[in-house]
Amino acid sequence: MNFQNAYADRKRAQAYDELELGGTYRLVFDRLPQLLSTHVAGTRALDFGCGTGRSSRFLAGLGFEVAGIDVSEQMISIARHRDPRGRYRAIADGDFSTFADERFDLILSTFVFDNVPSHQNRVRLFSGLSRMLAPQGRIVIVVSTPEIYTNEWVTFTTRDFPENRTADCGDIVRIVTTDYSDARPVEDILWTAASYRAVYRESGLKQVHSESPLATGKEGICWLSETTIAPWRIDILERATDL
Repeated sequence: MNFQNAYADRKRAQAYDELELGGTYRLVFDRLPQLLSTHVAGTRALDFGCGTGRSSRFLAGLGFEVAGIDVSEQMISIARHRDPRGRYRAIADGDFSTFADERFDLILSTFVFDNVPSHQNRVRLFSGLSRMLAPQGRIVIVVSTPEIYTNEWVTFTTRDFPENRTADCGDIVRIVTTDYSDARPVEDILWTAASYRAVYRESGLKQVHSESPLATGKEGICWLSETTIAPWRIDILERATDL
């Protein structure tokens, strides 16, 4: 597999910073406050794959004390510029040594695992994240459903990539974000809910909640597929055993 993470590109990082929490993304960010209030005790949060800091600033607005990390220096540079008082660090892939002595009540990861190839890499990352959880801590991940790559959305288009329809778990799929200035397609990795559950088990994690939010039709947005097909899934995890 010749996979390139598009978000390490400076032009892409600058375009990604244009995104707000609206459009199709609204389905996730409207739902997260209640889920976090229900499932997370404590305020120490790690934003894994924070990008330009959008999700970190979102958590801070909910009262969390947030550390944001990302493998992209370009993304972290923009995050620091946008939020000079925030805590942002660039890390090497899977290197959590900076936080060896810290434990978090919440580890949030929004859309990051769409860009992680292979079962082994996912297990490695989830295993590392689980070791940073506080005793009652939760990992909350937001991932794309396979259906996002075969339908049309307010914020995304896939019409130019019919090959997505025959993709298997682990294959590269392509999607274009229409809400920012970079029209190049992004390459993601298709991953099914069952395959995620296998990764969780192997990483010593247990899924305690999962949902795929839909639009209600009352948001004042002319939705495309969002009222009938879920583009995202939110999984909430805890450690299955003490590590």
